[in-house]
Amino acid sequence: MPEVKDVLAPNLNVLFVGYNPGVKSGMMGHHFAGPGNLFWSLLVDSGLTGHRLRPEQDQELPVWHLGITNIVERVTPGSEDLFLAELKAGALQLQKKIRHWEPKIVAFLGKDIYRNFAGLPRSTMIPWGLQMQRVTTPLYFVAPNPSRRSTLPYEVRLRYFREIKNLADWGVEPYPKSSPE
Repeated sequence: MPEVKDVLAPNLNVLFVGYNPGVKSGMMGHHFAGPGNLFWSLLVDSGLTGHRLRPEQDQELPVWHLGITNIVERVTPGSEDLFLAELKAGALQLQKKIRHWEPKIVAFLGKDIYRNFAGLPRSTMIPWGLQMQRVTTPLYFVAPNPSRRSTLPYEVRLRYFREIKNLADWGVEPYPKSSPE
């Protein structure tokens, strides 16, 4: 089975983080290759890319200052097949990738991915969107998973991808700067 390689480069505005490659992605060796995955449509419809890419063009994403990685590299039929130990190990590797590549925004494509990354219990309520954090860069953003298995309507997912686009274009201060006294 081909390896699904990270798409990483300097000067990324957004690093998307998925759970792990699905079976179709593993067979093709490219991200979000499943026939029902909406990732590529969400990218173009939100304006993050200038035209619709195919999964086999995933290595072209840095042209738009975008990248992709997964919290776990192992191919499985679904995220429910992942083990807690590999999610924890993957979170540590992801932290290293983020420190090395320094993306402006890290967009977690699912609340559980963010919970695992942040070391939060599964019961922790996580809102969609920008996460409040102590450090200002990179910004952490939680967006709905692009899989058709998700029950959220396309328009809801698109709204969050457009928010990512706006943050990447204009930037944002997660906390207001204190006014001088």
